Amino acid sequence: MSVMRWIYLALAVWGAVHPMYYFVSWFQENGWNLGAMIDAWYVNDATTGLTWDLTIAAVSLTIWILAEVFVRRNWHALIAIPATYCIGVSCGLPLYLFLRSKPIT
Repeated sequence: MSVMRWIYLALAVWGAVHPMYYFVSWFQENGWNLGAMIDAWYVNDATTGLTWDLTIAAVSLTIWILAEVFVRRNWHALIAIPATYCIGVSCGLPLYLFLRSKPIT
């Protein structure tokens, strides 16, 4: 496996674990209420801007994944879409790059 593939995989793992630490900490402190967490994303202009930034990035990544998967027939790369929306762009993007950079056989 190439060095870049290892880097993408490491970033995908980091992008899954590191943000999840903060999400779980928030839930433990404020209760396991997803609606309250979503409300917290819009508490001020800074968090609202960041929320929209990540949402637009997630939609863009999804469109890119779908466009490439249908051309490349790399169907297993579709797993990056639920990773993006269930974990975050910080996991979904490097995961997709890892899956996309697999040598063609």
